[in-house]
Amino acid sequence: MEEVKGVVKHIVMVKFKDETTTDKIEELIKGYANLVNLIPPMKAFHWGKDVSAENLHQGFTHVFESTFESTQGVAEYVAHPAHVDFANLFLSYSDKIIIFDYKPTIVRC
Repeated sequence: MEEVKGVVKHIVMVKFKDETTTDKIEELIKGYANLVNLIPPMKAFHWGKDVSAENLHQGFTHVFESTFESTQGVAEYVAHPAHVDFANLFLSYSDKIIIFDYKPTIVRC
């Protein structure tokens, strides 16, 4: 196994509050995606909704993935004023949230 050099993934899984409208969720997603334009260490952003047939999502409906070059980049992102402001807004519409950072590992067979 080989750790990918220069890549750190920041994963956010969320269940929005029941009263959060679809329009508000779309607005939040656009705001999250815009952070890549405001915070230099954030290199990429992807998101999606649960489509699993296994029904093991525990109520989490959306996943957000941001890519950084280092754990230091993630730390700079977390402390950046644009992230702090957005995170406070995002959390106000979130019922449950999981945040997980990892360095991808390649398995060579």
